[in-house]
Amino acid sequence: MDLRSVFERGLAAHRGGRLVEAEQAYRQVLRAQAGNVPALHMLGYLEGQKGRFGEAVALLAAAARLAPQDETILTHYGHALLQAGNNDEALAVYDRVLAIRPDAVDVLSNRSVILSGLGRPAEALTALDKALLLQPGAAMLHYSRGVMMGQLLRPKEALACYDRALELDPGLQLARGNRAMAALNICDWGRADEIGAELAGLVAAGVPFAPLTLQGYSDDKALLLRCARNTIAALAQPASAPGPRHRHRHRHDRIRLGYVSHDFRDHAVGHQLAPLIERHDRARFEVIAISTGPDDGSAARARLAGAFDQFHDLAALDDAGIARRMREMEIDIAVDLNGHTGGGRPAIFAARPAPVQAAWLGYPGTTGADFMDWLIADRTVAPPQDQPFFREKLIHLPDTYFPTDPARALGATPSRAEAGLPAGAFVFCAFNNAWKITRPLFEVWMRLLAAVPHAVLWLKAPDAAAKDNLLKAAEQHGIDPARLVFAQNAPLEDHLARHRLADLFLDTLPYNAHATAADALWAGLPVLTCRGEAFAGRVAASLLQAVGLPELVTEKLADYEALALVLARDPARLAVLKRKLADNLSTTPLFDADRFRVNIEAAFTTMLQTSLGE
Repeated sequence: MDLRSVFERGLAAHRGGRLVEAEQAYRQVLRAQAGNVPALHMLGYLEGQKGRFGEAVALLAAAARLAPQDETILTHYGHALLQAGNNDEALAVYDRVLAIRPDAVDVLSNRSVILSGLGRPAEALTALDKALLLQPGAAMLHYSRGVMMGQLLRPKEALACYDRALELDPGLQLARGNRAMAALNICDWGRADEIGAELAGLVAAGVPFAPLTLQGYSDDKALLLRCARNTIAALAQPASAPGPRHRHRHRHDRIRLGYVSHDFRDHAVGHQLAPLIERHDRARFEVIAISTGPDDGSAARARLAGAFDQFHDLAALDDAGIARRMREMEIDIAVDLNGHTGGGRPAIFAARPAPVQAAWLGYPGTTGADFMDWLIADRTVAPPQDQPFFREKLIHLPDTYFPTDPARALGATPSRAEAGLPAGAFVFCAFNNAWKITRPLFEVWMRLLAAVPHAVLWLKAPDAAAKDNLLKAAEQHGIDPARLVFAQNAPLEDHLARHRLADLFLDTLPYNAHATAADALWAGLPVLTCRGEAFAGRVAASLLQAVGLPELVTEKLADYEALALVLARDPARLAVLKRKLADNLSTTPLFDADRFRVNIEAAFTTMLQTSLGE
């Protein structure tokens, strides 16, 4: 047998897209000569193309051992390791490639991706900037640098990178959605208006971009659903899986709940979830964590790790590997706590690792995925009539879908002087992230400051560019910029305690305060909200109803402004609300973790019975 001709035949088939024929030829060569480097290399490359990264890694590792100086083999080996989630090994292989060829742009770019994921952003940026020096006209490299700037909390530079990427390649649609969020992050409302005007067209054209970004611009429920559908189609093709009637619960003594999250750490979701995990009824439920994100070494991470019956750190595995491990665990209900938020991995759920799959908590809206069976909500954030705007079937908790921790401690209250606040001022507080501050809301806030001359607006300190834009906007509205006071980051206990210095929390729209509003209420600070049209704009209303303050939920922005002004001018009325809130903290559902546990466990039981016909 002429092995060379067989290999060449396979190579020709490979180039022609006839992958089955190519694989047969490569394997024929390897049966005759197990150490044939070209066949090992190309079969490994082909397996990677097919998404079988474990097989690709094994084949390319064998080829690299036999040809340790072959730059192409090493590059493909590194790429396969990256795709398989073996980041440390991929880095080592990429370093070998760069020792042979320092100008390997694709390797430098991939190396930056890995370093960023490992929490080494400075090294990641160095690698990416080297690649840009070599190929300054590569639009994708500018796009990648924009992503990096976003991760480094440098949104102004991120926006410039996305703009440059689109100058070089107007068809690079990935950059359009990302720059929309960058514009919001720096409160550049002129750019946001310009960029936001194109988002509906992108959705209509099927262009995928982060649905969370669109939630910062729009509460059009049909548009949000279409955006989520576009993103799911791009990120997670559903595997062939049995329909509900053919799926069955694993026969265990207890229902196995698998919570999947990137955020089992010092993160809002981690803090909110811990009390529920600690309280789950162990006679009925076995509670399993599937961690897909970093271990930050925090007390929150340690608390969660100790609360679950099983805690599996699977961050190093690819989506298929995690789904496989979850099937081996025989999980009955898999709960996605990320959805379309940072670190979300919908492809895990597309592989159907559990007979029942539900979305909850992390992302306030539909995933747009047919492979998600349920979305856990309440009748305020997602009323029954909104079911057509959700691909999942809605299941409503009776009070609120939002869990809280009733054991959080508040530190000592600082003085107003220590917080940088004027002693006699009325303090409007708005501790949301800067991207939630839209032009219409800010205009309302400026009118309130104009109408209440002794008032200040207390904001969470944003990035320097956003702060500069907010100060300029205040001045343009005739407000002394000094009346905007910025609160620096502080430990959670101290952050909660300083809420006591404020008089009224002003919510945002179209994306409400969520955990931020719960923080304010727990600290005894009334929250004023305007109920939006979509889930993300209705969360504060859900919290206020669950804490017994529905009178602070308005239906129009004009009513929101009018009530804020009334409360700022009527200290007695505001004092009544504060006393009512203080009385309600221990008697209403919002901070009753035991009641919440009973409610969600009943929902899990219903989901299992309804989905599997039990």
